Amino acid sequence: MADLVNYEGKRVVVVGGATGMGAATAQRAASLGAHTIVLDVAEVAYGCGQYVHVNLSDQASVDAAIEAVEGPVHALFACAGVAEGTPNLMLINFTSQRHLIEALIKSGKLGRGGSVGFISSGAALAWMNNLEQVQDFLSTPDWDTAAAWVDEHEGTDNYTFSKQAINTYVASQAFNFLQKGLRINAIMPGATDTPLAQANADVWLGFGAAYREAADVPTMAPEQMGDTLLFLCSEAASAINGISMLVDQGHINASLMDAWDDPWPKAMAGMIEFDPAMFGMDE
Repeated sequence: MADLVNYEGKRVVVVGGATGMGAATAQRAASLGAHTIVLDVAEVAYGCGQYVHVNLSDQASVDAAIEAVEGPVHALFACAGVAEGTPNLMLINFTSQRHLIEALIKSGKLGRGGSVGFISSGAALAWMNNLEQVQDFLSTPDWDTAAAWVDEHEGTDNYTFSKQAINTYVASQAFNFLQKGLRINAIMPGATDTPLAQANADVWLGFGAAYREAADVPTMAPEQMGDTLLFLCSEAASAINGISMLVDQGHINASLMDAWDDPWPKAMAGMIEFDPAMFGMDE
């Protein structure tokens, strides 16, 4: 089994690899023998095979980064993500990374035998409840039309919609990728102790805190997300394609099945109507 998750001699691209889950993924990949190419707007504070500066809100910068990446690429980890309220959120969290993935495939740098791993979120739990709108967005063929679509649809330049777009893209592209000899999957992390989560600690790290306390387990670490992504893009997961996997210590499913009493996941899944009073919030 160890040979199946061996990245010896493979080239991996990690988008958003300077910190958090992306950094953990890149460092874990390097420890398994990979040549790591990290793309980020921030400088990388650890050793990697190649660092490429990129501004994911600027198409020219992304296109320059694509040119700077040498093939072949055996695995691409789309780990970049920003929090609610960040300008150009949809460009950063989804549109730029879709553009990058599809450009690397078109160029032949990401070819047969390759895999893509996206980071989505538990916040996108109800993605299938919003399929019509998300599929309409995904029908945009390129960067400019995607950006224009978001501008024309109020309330879509936000964190939840960006993660719903990831889940829908992964599911809808599975067959297309497989025909090209590629696979694509995503993870949906629960509360994970990253710099981004620390900056939004009350909400992001508060989610599921009582569950973790009752189960006597710590808040998840970025390395656990990196390990799962590396598994999904390895030979050990060669038959897994088109899924968005919950990685949350069982919190959401336990709540949906009433094995744990937490209404938040049910509200997120659309199983119950959101009621501020139920969650101890003001109207």
